[in-house]
Amino acid sequence: MARHTVGAGILSDRAIRALFDGGKLVADRPLDGDQIQPASLDLRLGKIAYRVRASFLPGPTSTVKDKLVRLSMHEIDLSAGAVLETGCVYIVPLLESLALSETISASANPKSSTGRLDIFTRVMADFGQEFDKIPAGYNGPLWIEVSPRTFPIVARTGSRLSQIRFRQGKALLDETELMALHQAETLVASETPNVSGGGIALSIDLAGDGRDSLVGYRGKHHTAVVDVDKRGAQDVHDFWEPIYNRGSADLILDPDEFYILVSRESVHVPPDYAAEMTPFDPLVGEFRVHYAGFFDPGFGHSAAGGAGSRAVLEVRSHQVPFILEHGQIVGRLVYERMLERPDALYGTGAGSNYQAQGLKLSKHFRS
Repeated sequence: MARHTVGAGILSDRAIRALFDGGKLVADRPLDGDQIQPASLDLRLGKIAYRVRASFLPGPTSTVKDKLVRLSMHEIDLSAGAVLETGCVYIVPLLESLALSETISASANPKSSTGRLDIFTRVMADFGQEFDKIPAGYNGPLWIEVSPRTFPIVARTGSRLSQIRFRQGKALLDETELMALHQAETLVASETPNVSGGGIALSIDLAGDGRDSLVGYRGKHHTAVVDVDKRGAQDVHDFWEPIYNRGSADLILDPDEFYILVSRESVHVPPDYAAEMTPFDPLVGEFRVHYAGFFDPGFGHSAAGGAGSRAVLEVRSHQVPFILEHGQIVGRLVYERMLERPDALYGTGAGSNYQAQGLKLSKHFRS
């Protein structure tokens, strides 16, 4: 098994709480009870959404607020909830801000439910030159870009669309360490895992349980709004077209359509590690897994209520139709060490919505 490098790793729930206690993380209001996850922190929307003409980065000489003076079209009060329309770009201050030490950096990703609703989100820091990357030593506010792609949404102050991870040093496993960990812990349910590019491959399941079985969903257009804070409030068929195996175990991806599919392999994240789905290499095909995502310690772990959990994948084609075939590689998981084992594993808390999952839509839709 891979050996831990002293002093390098992802911060656990215990360490994230310590950041708040030490003033390295500050919030405008008390934390929600389930806001701290085993290896990440959910970020909450602030009071105002700024409708902007286009996405932007602040760059090395500007704050986000400086750019908003020039690019903001109008302001939307989120305190009582507001509709954010598809095809529009909004910038929202987050309730959380940072005062990181010189040894701690951070990265952000959409929450699982955000990706499954096709809400494009990216976190920005003042003077930032990359989305979703917060350099070590950063001291200042955080902002989020929100752009619903398929469904209009209702969001409000306190809504949680993105999450942030904190890391000390370089904790990423290399290919040798990753293979050793797989042999000891079975990271994916595959006898001959494809380990390359620093990650372990996941392939697509388009066979399901055989002919006529459900293998995915395609998002509908011109739907009603989805309230991002309401669980089980919407009927699946009002928003999604089911996709079935018709005997060929392949799928033509239409350009600009949004698909929910599932990995063929079950995924396991041992308690002392965290994982992340990396963006798919476009050189392999004219499509991509649309949203990268965090996998917390304990995802698919038997002691936390899982027996391996399949990865739900948000997929889009690029400019041309593309045939996706059963078993085709669609993404890679990279694994990082934890600095310490978290107090709670994924699947043991109230906020763990997708343990032991198969093909599953977001929590907003009734089963």
